[in-house]
Amino acid sequence: MTDIYIDGDACPVREEVYRVADRLALQVHVVSNGSRPIRPSGRPNVAMIVVGAGADIADDWIADRITAADVCVTTDIPLASRCLAKGARALSPNGHVWTPDNIGNALAGREMSRHLREIGVATGGPSPLTKQDRSRFLNALDTIIQAARRVRP
Repeated sequence: MTDIYIDGDACPVREEVYRVADRLALQVHVVSNGSRPIRPSGRPNVAMIVVGAGADIADDWIADRITAADVCVTTDIPLASRCLAKGARALSPNGHVWTPDNIGNALAGREMSRHLREIGVATGGPSPLTKQDRSRFLNALDTIIQAARRVRP
């Protein structure tokens, strides 16, 4: 069975994931450290998981449980890498699919941006999510869910 894990604190596409999960009868785990209260969905297939405060606690919870048959929705590149290492699929809210072929460059770029911020260079934040991003996300989510569902335990 395929489950969807959402790195929930700053995920702008939770409602889109819920609708897809409802249509496909999938379980969703929304994982948060509680720093930003997330309104419960009221859906029986959506579990709201609040973990302890601290760096990477929510990421650890997801990475410890995700399997090759599952999907993770996250903007966190290290978490995406950890999910890929377990054979799972990972997708960002703008529809970018993380793969073993592109995750290394993404990790390197993240490290470079961190270094630039440390030395005082303003690197800016992520772009606002557009309608096209949401559409790309939904298409990519359907595609990777279908691939994940073909995995045999």
